Amino acid sequence: MAEIRNYTINFGPQHPAAHGVLRLVLELDGEVVVRADPHIGLLHRGTEKLAETRTWIQSVPYMDRLDYVSMMCNEHAYVMAIEKLLALEVPLRAQYIRVMFDEITRILNHLLNIGTHALDIGAMTMVLYTFREREDLMDVYEAVTGARLHAAYYRPGGVYRDLPDRMPQYEVSKYKSAKTVKELNDNRQGSVLDFIEDFTNRFPTYCDEYETLLTDNRIWKQRTVGIGVVSPEEAYAYGFTGAMLRGSGVAWDLRKKQPYEVYDRVDFDIPVGVNGDCYDRYLVRMEEMRQSNRIIKQCVEWLRKDAAQGAGPVITDNHKVAPPSREAMKSNMEELIHHFKLFTEGIHVPEGECYAAVEHPKGEFGIYAISDGANKPYRLKIRAPGFPHLAAMDAVSKGHMIADVVAIIGTMDIVFGEIDR
Repeated sequence: MAEIRNYTINFGPQHPAAHGVLRLVLELDGEVVVRADPHIGLLHRGTEKLAETRTWIQSVPYMDRLDYVSMMCNEHAYVMAIEKLLALEVPLRAQYIRVMFDEITRILNHLLNIGTHALDIGAMTMVLYTFREREDLMDVYEAVTGARLHAAYYRPGGVYRDLPDRMPQYEVSKYKSAKTVKELNDNRQGSVLDFIEDFTNRFPTYCDEYETLLTDNRIWKQRTVGIGVVSPEEAYAYGFTGAMLRGSGVAWDLRKKQPYEVYDRVDFDIPVGVNGDCYDRYLVRMEEMRQSNRIIKQCVEWLRKDAAQGAGPVITDNHKVAPPSREAMKSNMEELIHHFKLFTEGIHVPEGECYAAVEHPKGEFGIYAISDGANKPYRLKIRAPGFPHLAAMDAVSKGHMIADVVAIIGTMDIVFGEIDR
């Protein structure tokens, strides 16, 4: 008998389900996976090293480019680390704005994940539906920060500016008639908060539409039920966080267990799975979007309240950390000096080290920062949630068919900007 050897193939980077830069070496026995070896390093991001040569504030835009689907959540962990080292108090209004945008970002992330996961498995319509809602939320990002993706909105001590009073509107063009534009601009007549509130009222219906398409879909269930099962003990051992851990039935969520900002003031539930398979993780993400919608509603309600409660500054008045207003800077020498020092040297952070983590859409995103008293980090270490998930690829996909590898990569919700950081 001739010796039968296992077949080794490259799954990606060109494979559409490898999402661009994952090189996965699969050892196959026929069509069954014997070993999966993920190779990272094709992106050459180098964020942690770059941060050591930039001032503290200059690294905020780098955070957006880590997980480029959850931009503001990355910034949040980073500015929280700086605030811990500075022992800085953040104004309450800024905390509510941050929480609101964290949850908007969570919905953005899950919409993309559920849409592309279904696309990887072969359901085309889903991604068209989810991108429709992403577009509305991207418009909110753009209205507030001026950018659709890389927001650079959070700052040590608060946020860059308050929410605008008006929402950008569509204009008549050769592609859009006056009638179409009027319909599109119907819910854009008020402020950004009005638009967000309108979105939260519409969103549960959209979630129902996604559920109609996928939740009881026979093919979707055949491709996800019982695939990539991870027990709670294994999830702990692999260092899983976020939906990957909650899908296995562990109710761990930093927003509840280690509340930051105003998460202890808002009401929401933690969805957990039962079987720890791809299908459960999908259901967890679906329910997380509904819970995020609840949190956004509560934030909008608080931010709307009268001047005594909902109003106030959105960034600290400590001018060693945050720049003075343009008006003050142009009429007062003291303020001008603060402005000049901040934009030339940056913030001088006291000596020390700290770790700050947020409940990122993908799991626990943490920043470990060491300061030697200078105006730039001495060392920065990023705890990316996707890294331990991908590291467990071999253990989770062993014994599955090659087609199931696609479903497993989709359920991990990996983005390489943060993995190859």
